[in-house]
Amino acid sequence: MKSSDPGATALGEDGALHLSLGRIGLQSGAVLDDAVMVVKTFGDLNARRDNAVVIPTSFGASHRDFEWMVGRESLFDPMHHFVVIANLFGNGLSSSPSNSAAFAAGGRFPLVTAYDNALAQKYVLERFFGIRRIAVAMGWSMGGQVAWHLASLFPNDVAHLIAVCATAKTSAHNHVFLEGARAVLQTDSAYDAEAGRFVRAPERALPALGRFYAGWALSHAFYRSECWRSLGCDSLEGFLKGYWETAFAEKHADDLLSHIATWQAADIAANERHRGDLGKAIEAVRARVLLLPAGSDLYFREADVRAEATHLGDVQIATLESPWGHRAGNPVKSPSDRDFIRARVRDFISC
Repeated sequence: MKSSDPGATALGEDGALHLSLGRIGLQSGAVLDDAVMVVKTFGDLNARRDNAVVIPTSFGASHRDFEWMVGRESLFDPMHHFVVIANLFGNGLSSSPSNSAAFAAGGRFPLVTAYDNALAQKYVLERFFGIRRIAVAMGWSMGGQVAWHLASLFPNDVAHLIAVCATAKTSAHNHVFLEGARAVLQTDSAYDAEAGRFVRAPERALPALGRFYAGWALSHAFYRSECWRSLGCDSLEGFLKGYWETAFAEKHADDLLSHIATWQAADIAANERHRGDLGKAIEAVRARVLLLPAGSDLYFREADVRAEATHLGDVQIATLESPWGHRAGNPVKSPSDRDFIRARVRDFISC
């Protein structure tokens, strides 16, 4: 990552740090002016500065969606680890269409890849915290893809990689799923195809995307067993409207389009170092690896996770057997999945 004029820091209302990276060069050759990365930290660095845990966020999510991972009884104890939850570019907190002055003035927001996010996060760790070696890089979904990138691009600096419901490369089937999500957004009359942006807030696209997503993020077994009742919903329609429509209504449509593009482009081999050789890019990882696929995940399929794992040396795979599909990997509402992940992660990092 090429950066100019970095260094300014601001504190958000919830204690998150807003870190100014200046003007950064991107993998595509474009630039991101006045780049900002927002991170939330927990705990303290030890004297050796080797107890850092990095958790990149996921599609449309913020650091708040991953704070459950930190705590004395959770995955990472802040008494022992310095945890950095890093907001991906495009999520509405770090630099995104919704907070970009250039985008507001009519410019296009550039493609920011998982590669770009990984380089920026590594830069932030070194520049602002003096951290070179990462004890654990862990992520779910898109965040897991960024964690994969960190371990492959900086093999000597990542001790443990934990990827939950994530692959090193977005599969063709996953790409097609995202094409559907993109189409749901872009069919709204508020979207200007020529400008490549929304000219006003969409009226129907966001709740429609919520309903679309509901069929992919969860599983057939989830709906067959009416697991939505555990969320306090008394009907399927109530679940779709009250849970999924509400969740997406709070999002910014252009931010979601930016994240769809980031997700589709994710491939740890798509860089000058590995030149498209996925096996070589995975083999570059020297970290101990824990992969946690979900057996009912509809787009980060367990078969893809296991196929990529054949290129790894020190790897453990533990499958989440859960009706919660992809959502089993971020189980705020599923205590049994949360307990499974906690036990596996704690056992893995204690070895």
